[in-house]
Formats: sequence, C-alpha cells, structure tokens
Amino acid sequence: MRVLFIADVFGSAGRTAIAELLPGLLGRLMPDFCVANCENVAGGFGFTPATADELLRSGIDVLTGGNHSWDRRESMGYLDSNERVLRPHNYPNGNPGRGAGVFFTRKGDKVAVLNLMGRVFLDPIDCPFRAADEALPRLRAETPVVLVDMHAEATSEKLAMGRHLDGRVTAVFGTHTHVQTADERVLPGGTAYITDAGMTGPHDSIIGVKTDLILRRFRTKLPVRFEPAEGDPRLSGALVDVDAETGRALRIERIHLAAGG
Repeated sequence: MRVLFIADVFGSAGRTAIAELLPGLLGRLMPDFCVANCENVAGGFGFTPATADELLRSGIDVLTGGNHSWDRRESMGYLDSNERVLRPHNYPNGNPGRGAGVFFTRKGDKVAVLNLMGRVFLDPIDCPFRAADEALPRLRAETPVVLVDMHAEATSEKLAMGRHLDGRVTAVFGTHTHVQTADERVLPGGTAYITDAGMTGPHDSIIGVKTDLILRRFRTKLPVRFEPAEGDPRLSGALVDVDAETGRALRIERIHLAAGG
C-alpha cells in the first residue's frame, strides 16, 4: 500500500498548488490513499465547506485539522456532517466533529486516520498521548494501517509522539510549523516519521503570510492584520510505502514540488 500525506494547505496559493500539481503527482506516484491538512486553506485561517469540498474533489481522501479548525463559524456544522473532515481528537468531548475515523482505499482496504494536537506553546487541551492510547485499540481492531497527523509547535513533542506510537501506528506526520524538516525515517518499531511535512502554499512568504507584515510585527510589536501571501506556490508532504498486512512502514520519502515549473 502507498500513502501520500500533503502538508498544511495554505490559502489560495495552496489551492493553486493542489490544482496544478496533485493530478500529476497522483498519476506518477499512484498512492492508494491521500490525506491533507486543511486548517489554513481558507485565507490562511480555517476552512469553509467550499474550500474543503474543493480539496476532496481533487483526489484527497481525508482532511485533517489543527488549532485553526475552529476559526470559521460555517465549519462547525460541516465538521459534524462530513466524516472525511477531521479535527484534533484531543479537544474536549462535545466539540463539533470527530478526531479519528476508518476509511477505504481505492482498492477497498481499510485505513485509519487519527488527528492529534500538541499542547506545548498551544492551547492546554486534553493530553494527546493519552488520547492516542485511548483511540488506538478501537482503530487497530479494524485495520493495522493507522496514520497520525500530530499538529504541534514543539519539535520535541512531535518526536516524543513518534516514539510513543512507534510500532503501534503506520506513520506520524508532524504538521503546524509550515517548514519541512529533513528528518524523515522509519523508526525501529516500523513507524514512518517526519517532524514537519511542511506547507502547501506560498513559499515567497513567512510561513504563508506576507513577508512585510510579519517583519512589521517582529520589529514594532504592534498589532498587524495578517494576510496570506500568493507567490511561489509549492506542494509539500511525504510518501510512505506500507506493508498492508502488518501496518509497518517500509519507507518514507519527502515531497516538495513547485507549481508552474
């Protein structure tokens, strides 16, 4: 089995990168299942039903989220109604949507997806480590192939999650910082890991936002309204080959492509 994970899709530039690059990538790599993080797809802040549907029509099977999943009011009901759009599992019980699910590949095999969020430098929500431990028996009862989006700020917390889940999940993809790391590997227990899959969006920017606005914020410490950048759309992510019988990862490869090139 082959799985493609697409890093945080940011704004209209991210949607441009998906539209221009994903069809060819799907044709060349032939993944059986595709996951993307969509928490920044609508103007850099959250998602709308329309932008999520656009991504799902492009060939992406499941969308994950993060702290920005709640930014837009119209996303709340959509999270409840569309099982293919997840938000972090370790938010308090009763919040809209769900944080995990079991889905079918193009060949009819089952794949579980678990969306978690870290707490270091982020909201003090429920413990992601305990949330993972609680969710895994139910997911693994249906399939050995379990993909985890660990949406977190601190590299140490993401790596800790990778080690914590090694041998129990197929892959842990770090998201949130929008800078792709070069530490992809298969951990000793057979779990593919990368600290951050990067950003699918405008790389002529500072993590997706117009450069001059971020610099103004750093230099003046005054409030600045962030606006998404548009230049140099790129697609980032990771490709994982999987033993579908055991759920162990065989290899992981970084993906980073420029649109219009």
